[in-house]
Amino acid sequence: MIYLAIKTIYLCSILIQLIYQEDMPLRILVVSATAAESEVLKTISGFNLIPVVTGVGAVATAWTLTRYLCGEHLPDLAVNIGIAGSFNSDIPPGDVVMPVTDCFADSGVEDNSGFLSLPEAGLQDPDELPFRSGKIIAQNRFVSAASETLRPVSAITVNTATGSLHTISRLSGKYHPDIETMEGAAFFYVCSRENIPFMALRAVSNMVEPRDREKWNIGVALANLSVKLEEVLLLFK
Repeated sequence: MIYLAIKTIYLCSILIQLIYQEDMPLRILVVSATAAESEVLKTISGFNLIPVVTGVGAVATAWTLTRYLCGEHLPDLAVNIGIAGSFNSDIPPGDVVMPVTDCFADSGVEDNSGFLSLPEAGLQDPDELPFRSGKIIAQNRFVSAASETLRPVSAITVNTATGSLHTISRLSGKYHPDIETMEGAAFFYVCSRENIPFMALRAVSNMVEPRDREKWNIGVALANLSVKLEEVLLLFK
């Protein structure tokens, strides 16, 4: 009798936990490089959003995100938001897109023949977790749902923001990217290794061209990012 009572109590506690979890809103970690990008969350309410500002670049993103995940409850979803540069004339400033593949585009070696990626140089297995053919792919139910609202694109991550015709030609010829950022692949990498569902939204602030800050429109990009982010989050309620 005591055994049956204990077993019944245990099963009831599990059932209560499951019901409680179903009623709880998703814990959504929203990762951005700068405070200005994180500001877009202030216009969004009704969601359990946890903002994390990492600092600019892949190293800062990887360290800050990993440190957070080691010390807190894991989120149900991690979302990377921010601005981006567009290589694609069909994706002009102001557009908000969803990167579904990313890679570390300037990690590699140089020789007399030019630039070699880490896999091409034999320093990395192109299919070693979390890579597939040298890229990290965002693929989960959240990405599938958001693809009805956002354009899926191919991204690259660079340590130096592209601003010369030579570099544009090299990166375009090698990777055929739609956009570039300075953090995306690091975010993809950490979330993939930690087995956390993830996705990214990037608002185009400028075309990738010889650098001219006067042509950038960060304000419009961030305003549109706020609108699209809320639209996507509503899909998950």
